[in-house]
Amino acid sequence: MPYPEEMVAPMRAELTRLGVDELRTAADVERFAKETKGTALLVVNSVCGCAAGGARPAVSLALRHAVRPDRTVTVFAGQDVEATARARAMFPEYPPSSPSMALLKDGKVVHFVPRHMIEGRDGKTIATDLVAAFEKHCAKPAAR
Repeated sequence: MPYPEEMVAPMRAELTRLGVDELRTAADVERFAKETKGTALLVVNSVCGCAAGGARPAVSLALRHAVRPDRTVTVFAGQDVEATARARAMFPEYPPSSPSMALLKDGKVVHFVPRHMIEGRDGKTIATDLVAAFEKHCAKPAAR
């Protein structure tokens, strides 16, 4: 049974206040998969401590970097069940885990961060890994 929405709302807001788009239904995920070109970071959010202490802080830090994905989206495991299942179907080669993060390029996974790479690591360390993936796979910003 999902946690009450009033309990998870602050956990959702940690990402949405950064401009991360929530995908709350399977249809939202389908639209995202169909319409997104370029790079996208898909974050599988969760109520667990490693999401609070590692995953969400890492996303916040990594999105401050000049090179970042064209789009960042999230599903919430255990809350938006159908959306999460549809998102995970985009990367079937990885066992379901929450939290987790998939960097996609033209719909294909080019970098994946499973839960075991989040647990026991701080947000700064995880963000460093994400930024390295962004540098490798995302378009560089235009020179000013």
